[in-house]
Amino acid sequence: MKIEDYVDDEIDSCDDNSGKQIVAVDAKRVLVGAGARILFYPTLLYNVFRNKIQSEFRWWDEIDQFLLLGAVPFPKDVPRLRQLGVGGVITLNEPYETLVPTSLYHAHGIDHLVIPTRDYLFAPSFVDIKRAVNFIHRNASCGKTTYVHCKAGRGRSTTIVLCYLVEHKHMTPAAALEYVRSRRPRVLLAPVQWRAVQEYKQHRLASTGQSPSADAVLITKADLEGYHSSCDTVAGKELAIINRVTRSRPMIAKLSCLFASLKVSGSYTPVTRQLTEARAC
Repeated sequence: MKIEDYVDDEIDSCDDNSGKQIVAVDAKRVLVGAGARILFYPTLLYNVFRNKIQSEFRWWDEIDQFLLLGAVPFPKDVPRLRQLGVGGVITLNEPYETLVPTSLYHAHGIDHLVIPTRDYLFAPSFVDIKRAVNFIHRNASCGKTTYVHCKAGRGRSTTIVLCYLVEHKHMTPAAALEYVRSRRPRVLLAPVQWRAVQEYKQHRLASTGQSPSADAVLITKADLEGYHSSCDTVAGKELAIINRVTRSRPMIAKLSCLFASLKVSGSYTPVTRQLTEARAC
């Protein structure tokens, strides 16, 4: 009974801690959301002003042939985006930040993927990142450009673009970030957004896995058991990678087996005996 009471108390304690964490996260979301709403229009006007007076402060930038990264578009920008070959738009804004309705994009033949993500201290979920990456890749495969945007084209949208470069351009997160900064210098990721990119990379590596090349055969120490060698006293045997040889070239196959046998055993057995053993290959 005492054990059961102890376990129950422990479970109750864990539940209390979990409840406190959930309340803390919810409070953070509420506070950040309130601040983001207050700052939306002042910061938007500031970006518009800088875009007007500074030529290098572009509203969007080309990342590659089929990918644009930038700030929230206005309705007047939709025809221009269509002229640039944009066939899809990814919006990471919350509803109050969104200035162009989906119907307007559709009216111009542009697909629209909406992934509402809170500004400043939040990142898209792994599922949403994967949806966005697939959306970009599908459009690029059809020769269509995708415009990825948040409010300023610095954090949330950059997170998506980096994950796309990591998966389909085979970049590391650091190399992808450096490249995107060379195209759009003012990108800036929050720690949680950078962590989302790194975790996406790790998840992709774990899901794909790695295996030895199909063009090589790895000989391990276990494979060498039963071979007689004058170097048995040496701690450990040298490993060798032997190129796989096709059956259409039997003589080369025999020579490969002979050289492998000489390399592994290190013995001085007469060549005639080595050739006899090589036939077994």
